[in-house]
Amino acid sequence: MKALIIVDVQNDFCPGGALAVKEGDQVVLPINRLQEIFPLVVATQDWHPKDHGSFASQHPGKKPGDMMKLKGLDQILWPDHCVQATKGAEFVDTLKKKSIKKIFRKGIDRTIDSYSGFFDNGHRRSTGLGDYLKEKKVREVYVVGLATDYCVKATALDAAELGFRTHVIVDACRGVEVHAGDIQRAFDDLRQNGIQLHQSSEVLLNKTL
Repeated sequence: MKALIIVDVQNDFCPGGALAVKEGDQVVLPINRLQEIFPLVVATQDWHPKDHGSFASQHPGKKPGDMMKLKGLDQILWPDHCVQATKGAEFVDTLKKKSIKKIFRKGIDRTIDSYSGFFDNGHRRSTGLGDYLKEKKVREVYVVGLATDYCVKATALDAAELGFRTHVIVDACRGVEVHAGDIQRAFDDLRQNGIQLHQSSEVLLNKTL
C-alpha cells in the first residue's frame, strides 16, 4: 500500500503565523487533490509545550536564528510556534481533514526538537508513525507539507531509512530557507539518499495507487 504523509500544515507555518513559510498556504490545494487518490493519509503536527527549548524566548540574550546546543545536538532557535492547544498549532482551515486517518504529534518533549514525523532529532523517541505504517502494510510513502528544508526533509530521510520507498512531491512543499540555497540543498540531499522527487501533476495522473 501507498500512503500520503502530510507534514505540519499548521497556521503558524503559513502567512501570518509565528514562523511563516513563504507561500506556505499554497501547498494546500495540491495536498487536497492528492488526498483523494491515496488509500491511506496521515498527518504530523508540531505540538510544543510553551517553554520548549527550541524557542529563542527561553534563552536570555538569544534571538531567532541563533545556534546553540540542545540535549547535545546543534539547534537553531526559533520564534515561539505551534504551542499546544493554540490557534497557531491547528491545521489550516482550508486543509481537508476528512481523509486523514491518524495524526502524529511531535516536538512534545521540551528538551529536544523534532523535525521528523517519525522520531525526535536525536532518534531517541519514536512518534509511532513508522510502526503504524508497517501495521497498515504500507511499503511506499509520499511526503508533502512544511517545511521542505526541515520537517519534510527529515521525515522523508527517516522514511527511507526505515525501508519505505520514499517520494517527495515538490510543488506540495515550501521551505524556510534560513540560508540561501537551503531548499535546493535539501532536494539534493533527498536525491542522494534515493528519494524520488515529483510534481503533483505526475502523481495525480497515476491514479492507480
